[in-house]
Amino acid sequence: MLLKKTAASLALCLGSCVFAGAADRNAESFTNPVLWEDLADLDIFRVDDAWYYSASTMHYSPGAPILRSYDLINWEYIGHSVPTLEWSSKYNLTGNERAYVKGIWASTMRYRKSNDKWYWLGCIESGKTYVYTASAVTGPWSLASTLNTCFYDAGLFIDDDDTMYVAYGNTRLSVAQLSPDGLSIVKTQQVYSSPGNIGTLEGSRMYKYNGQYYILTTRPATSEYVLKASSPFGSYSIKILANSLSPPAAGGGNPHQGGIVDTPNGDWYYMAFEDAYPGGRIPVLAPITWGSDGFPVLTTSGGGWGVTYPMPMATHPLPSLVGTDSFLGPDLSHQWEWNHNPDTTKFNVSNGLTLHAATVTTDLYAARNTLTHRIHGPVSTATIVLDTANMADGDRAGLSLFRDQSAWIGVLNDGGGGALQVGMVDSIAMDGSWRTTNTGRTAATADISKGGKVYLRCNVNINPGAGRTGTFSYSTDGTKFTNLGTAFALTTDWHYFLGYRWGIFNYATKTLGGFVTVSSFTQDVS
Repeated sequence: MLLKKTAASLALCLGSCVFAGAADRNAESFTNPVLWEDLADLDIFRVDDAWYYSASTMHYSPGAPILRSYDLINWEYIGHSVPTLEWSSKYNLTGNERAYVKGIWASTMRYRKSNDKWYWLGCIESGKTYVYTASAVTGPWSLASTLNTCFYDAGLFIDDDDTMYVAYGNTRLSVAQLSPDGLSIVKTQQVYSSPGNIGTLEGSRMYKYNGQYYILTTRPATSEYVLKASSPFGSYSIKILANSLSPPAAGGGNPHQGGIVDTPNGDWYYMAFEDAYPGGRIPVLAPITWGSDGFPVLTTSGGGWGVTYPMPMATHPLPSLVGTDSFLGPDLSHQWEWNHNPDTTKFNVSNGLTLHAATVTTDLYAARNTLTHRIHGPVSTATIVLDTANMADGDRAGLSLFRDQSAWIGVLNDGGGGALQVGMVDSIAMDGSWRTTNTGRTAATADISKGGKVYLRCNVNINPGAGRTGTFSYSTDGTKFTNLGTAFALTTDWHYFLGYRWGIFNYATKTLGGFVTVSSFTQDVS
């Protein structure tokens, strides 16, 4: 079985991935974070011998990535539950509309054995809840139902008798019972109101253990509580699970939110996330046991969340999440997500990524078809190989550190002659309403010849804390790289929620018609 699964993973990644070292096969312990990538608001569950992980993505498309593991430590991206953000035209990034920091927040996903179907549901913009389903976890996924109730920060639970429930809410927590097909609401009932000495509670996840019902809920962004009752609708008692614990990644926030999961051997674990800006929110794992009072108890180390713990299961290595993607096609790897919905007529994936300019703008945040990739921490270097031969006059194409304060290195085609410039642009910024306040400052330029390949590179430190920077460089031969511009200071403000990403872009400032081809993207971690 191990060989079959590993072979299937290899087939999916052939030509695009590198494998983790063989030493990982014999690991007796793991180190937190289990995956140093921005995968917040996680929902985690087990089906037979595999675990599945869903996360929030807000305005990135496709949304709600699905990851799979066979040991809770090594993970692979296998799809998305939301193929396109279809709820409003603002998610297309056209005209003056934009949807930054809207879209998919904390949502939920489960497998239902009785009908062999996968479910994802999430409330969008505090309005309606959308239910997507699929017959296979890898899709295709499609919208199956729209509910006129906001299941805020929802946690889907399927009981032993196949009844489907959803725990949700902010401070006043509720449970909904769904119809037999899971596509409509039978009843809702408030089950808990947080007292003043606890305050805000959200991020609900619902479970059953030894005949008791549990709702995990978060006091952002420091602590995790557990509600327990003998019925889905209460009454519930409450106890703290994780109280302002020191994090495993130094400089970050207290682990919180997330969910609990068991192993085939009957062991239990709590997967939370740690606020680790500028890189985002990263998953951390710790064992739990069950106390005599029926509440879970977290296994700490030195009074905090442990940096290392024994492996939950025998190690099952998967293809590495870093390395080179050569864009063999016809589809993108599941690690990629667009900034808003893309114009699908303006890109192609076939032995390289071809990006046609899709927007005439001077604003990176208004440019359609910026393709993003999570940065793998703690210190990472990304390099793209860019063919500039078909750039039009006024075009801009390159590699960005993409967030609400951004910078990039790229090629500027001004004048339409035989020469181009490679430039480093910084000071790109949005305000708290996600409107662009600065389209950037060209900090440095250098002349290059038109028609050849250029190698664009960024090295970035996303360890938690202030003072982290990214530096940019370029090469015309792939061997000798020249630094360009000054170090770019990353913001650690949390209000954008998502961490920095790599962004590959191509936009026009004069007229559409130009295009670039990215022959490869390489990410290395140090």
